[in-house]
Amino acid sequence: MTATAPPQPRDPSRTRTSRAIRTGGGLSLRIEPRALLATLLLAVVALGMGVVLIGSGDFPMSPGDVVRTLLGNGTASQEFIVTELRMPRAVVALLVGAALGASGAVFQSISRNPLGSPDVIGFGQGATAGALTVIVLFKGDALAVTGGALVGCLLTGAAVYFLAWKRGVHGFRLVLVGIGAAAMLTALNHYLITKASIVDATRATVWMTGSLDGRGWEQAWPLLGVCAVLIPLVLGHGRSLRMMEMGDDAAYALGVSVERVRLVLMLSAVLLVAVATAAAGPIAFVALSAPQLARRLTRSPGANLGASVCMGATLLVVADWIAQQGLGGTQMPVGVVTGVLGGCYLLWLLVAERKAGRI
Repeated sequence: MTATAPPQPRDPSRTRTSRAIRTGGGLSLRIEPRALLATLLLAVVALGMGVVLIGSGDFPMSPGDVVRTLLGNGTASQEFIVTELRMPRAVVALLVGAALGASGAVFQSISRNPLGSPDVIGFGQGATAGALTVIVLFKGDALAVTGGALVGCLLTGAAVYFLAWKRGVHGFRLVLVGIGAAAMLTALNHYLITKASIVDATRATVWMTGSLDGRGWEQAWPLLGVCAVLIPLVLGHGRSLRMMEMGDDAAYALGVSVERVRLVLMLSAVLLVAVATAAAGPIAFVALSAPQLARRLTRSPGANLGASVCMGATLLVVADWIAQQGLGGTQMPVGVVTGVLGGCYLLWLLVAERKAGRI
């Protein structure tokens, strides 16, 4: 007779409860209550901070006054200030943050690397190169700069994808090729700055910082249209993306068309980065940190796409509020605030990982 060891109790901190919902058509959906609650709370915080952001400024308004004005019960001056001056900026902040959060989650999941973020693997630098080319070489207006950023990001995404292709796109090659592309594009951007006139160099530097100043409905509506199409598309591929994290062979065995799904998700993520950068300039660290913070909050494996979208929106709208109100009457570009917050987050993560003995 052989002795068997008694079963070990499960660690409560590692226990996750999930519920499966099945429809009459044979479809099923697995829901993790903690992840769902965290996503809903992040969405509420993002919208609440959006209301606070709309009420901030030289003509302060309480959240109640903002809500009443949005419902059509404000005065004529309040309606003008809310709907024409402040609401477009808040909408752009929410949408840019959501787009960057979704894109960061997709690329980190596909590359299986927390550094597989659009602002690390070259897409932000590609958009910057496109915008600087229009500013420095063609003296383009704001609309032309937006188009240049869009084209630059798309060309960079296509180049990184094809250079990383070798019987498929794998995460390690994608990150290496992207880092190399980012280095070359950064050098190109510096060269363009040195060749610009003082006026164009100043204009380019302001754009490269990342800012939401002066954003209106002409930036918000195209961004809203793209996000309304691409973010649901990305969320709809969440199950396939989670299977792909187990490896291409396992995903193939489970019926996932790996290369098609990867191409659709990468194209969607690049487009989201492109329109976000075109609308607000290169905003640093949101795409990098939003998926990581979402995963720590939900304690759920996988890409956590919904939570990453809401976390990105929350981070950017909070950063914009800090940029406007953090130093009293002095306003800063929101890219400066996200850079500082992102650097602090990375330092905290480094200390936490070292204390845990993982580095």
